[in-house]
Amino acid sequence: MISLIGNFILAAAKLAAGAIAGSLAVLGDGIDSSTDVVISLVTLAAAALMAKPSDRDHPYGHARAETSATTILSFVIFFAGAQLLLSTIHSLREGSTRELPGMLALWVSGASVLGKLALAASQFAVGKKTGSTMLMANGKNMRNDVIMSASVLFGVAATRIFGTPLVDSIMAILVSLWVMRSALSVFKEANDEIMDGKADPELYRLVFDAVRSVKGAGNPHRTRVRRLASCYDIDLDIEVDGRLSVKEAHDIAQAVEGAIKTRIDSVYDIVVHVEPSGAGEHGEQYGLNEGNFSS
Repeated sequence: MISLIGNFILAAAKLAAGAIAGSLAVLGDGIDSSTDVVISLVTLAAAALMAKPSDRDHPYGHARAETSATTILSFVIFFAGAQLLLSTIHSLREGSTRELPGMLALWVSGASVLGKLALAASQFAVGKKTGSTMLMANGKNMRNDVIMSASVLFGVAATRIFGTPLVDSIMAILVSLWVMRSALSVFKEANDEIMDGKADPELYRLVFDAVRSVKGAGNPHRTRVRRLASCYDIDLDIEVDGRLSVKEAHDIAQAVEGAIKTRIDSVYDIVVHVEPSGAGEHGEQYGLNEGNFSS
């Protein structure tokens, strides 16, 4: 909601100032902020969907809605960078240069830079606190907006001061490439989550430490940790004394679950499969154990 309201105010101010001052640069910046309004709406829609409980069609819940929204955000960010790159190349071919905005446009652009800095900081802060990749991606997009607006104004000012039209165009090309690279980074992070990959190695260490802390539990293997938005879904096998009763083995598995939850925050679900000692060899090639993890 903070992002939505803030970007709506900035977009309206820049569109109005651009039209009044006759600045195409500020108008373009206002259009970019309008895109951020759409991004905020997508983020809110994803958050509402994530809050829904699991159902028959989605037994794991709806947390991956955040991953889908993050993927959409990466394409929007990439499009903004590509649009700037193409428009700059077009202006170079045409031999045209951007004009320095009037005072109203400059004041609004300056306020926009400060506003975007505040919005980006809020998105990063809440994103880190909640572990939300979607908010982190939105924060990166707003940080890109700050750099884009500041670099365009700097390029125009440098062009007027030094009388070198290429300065503005070169700066715009560099910024557009940086924005596109950032979009690819956001997409890669989302894709890793979709593919259930790139789990933090420290999570596996914590799981193995938790198993070792429980009396009667041993040889954690076929361990898998995957992200579901800001939570973790954990599966693993352990070995116990085969002479134990089902109740005793179950109690050990429950103790392992509790030990893991005390070490790892935001656990969505844990499945602990119990096997008798010496039966932990499997033909499957998925999951990690302490041996192949340390190697």
